[in-house]
Amino acid sequence: MKKTAFIFPGQGAQYIGMGKDLCDNFEQAKHVFEVADSILGKNISKLCFEGPEDELKQTINTQPAIVTTSIATLEVLKSKTGLKADFTAGHSLGEYCAMYCAGVMGLETTLKAIQKRAELMSSVSTGSMAAVLNATEEQLDAGLKEGSKFGYIDVANYNSPVQVVITGDSNAVKAAGDFMLANGVKRVVPLAVSGAFHSKYMESAGNKFEEFVKNIQLSDAQIPVITNVDAEITTNAEDFKAKMPKQIYSSVYWTKTIQKMVAEGVDTFIEIGPGKILAGLNKKIAPEAIVYNVFDTESLENTINTINEQVTKV
Repeated sequence: MKKTAFIFPGQGAQYIGMGKDLCDNFEQAKHVFEVADSILGKNISKLCFEGPEDELKQTINTQPAIVTTSIATLEVLKSKTGLKADFTAGHSLGEYCAMYCAGVMGLETTLKAIQKRAELMSSVSTGSMAAVLNATEEQLDAGLKEGSKFGYIDVANYNSPVQVVITGDSNAVKAAGDFMLANGVKRVVPLAVSGAFHSKYMESAGNKFEEFVKNIQLSDAQIPVITNVDAEITTNAEDFKAKMPKQIYSSVYWTKTIQKMVAEGVDTFIEIGPGKILAGLNKKIAPEAIVYNVFDTESLENTINTINEQVTKV
C-alpha cells in the first residue's frame, strides 16, 4: 500500500517573495498571512514578500516567516487536492508545521509557539555552526575529536548520509572544520546563524520554552508525526510537550526520520513550504522515493498534474 508524507523545511529555506504568489491567488493562503500579521504583531507578510533580506534572515523573523509560508502553502494544497498525509515531519522549526498539519496545534497556537521559540533562540548568541559535506564517519569523528580540544562541539543535524551540521564553540567548530578540510573532506560551509542551535548552549532557551509549553493547549495527533529528537512516531499530546523544549538543544535526526517513514511504507514525499532543500536531502537518503515540491502556484499545479497522471496510469 503506497503512503504519502508531508514534510516541512526549516531555517535556511527562506527567500524574499516566498508565499506572495499563493497569497495573491488563493484565499486560503491570504487568510493564513492575515492571521499571522495579527497574532505576531508585525507585518510578517511584508517581510516574506518584500524583505529586506537582512531582517528576513534574523532568527526572530525567519522562524515565524517560514512557518507562516509553509502553513499557507499547506492550506492551498489541501483545498486544491484533498490530499491527506499518512505521516508528517518537519526539519527543526518545520516540526511546528508538521504538528499543525497533524492537528496537534491550531494556527494561533502554532504561531505563538514558534514566535516564542524564535525569541528564546535568538537571545542566545554563543557559538557557531558549519555544514560538513561528504565526510566519512571516521573523518567526522576525527574532526569532532580535534575540535573538542578547543571547546565544546557536537552534531546539530544529521541531514543526510552526506551532510551533517556541527555546532558548538566558534573556535571548536572552526578547528574541526579546518582539520577535516586538511584531511580529505572537500567542503565545510560556515552557516549564517545567530548562535549554536541544537547544542547545549540552547538548554536555557529550552528550559524557558518548557515553561511556555506547559500553558498551551495541545491535542493528540490525527496523523503520526516523526519527531526530530528521536525519529520516532509521536501522537500523544503530552509527548509533544516533552519533546518541543528538548528539540531546541538536541540533534535533529533527519536522515533517520526519512528512513523511518520509508520503513513504514512511505514512497511519496511532498515538501511543503519555501525552497527545495528537503527534496535535495531526500535524494541522498531515499533515492527510490518520489518527491514533490509545493511552494508557489506553478509548483502546485505541476504537483497536482503529475499526481493525477500517476493515478490515471494506475
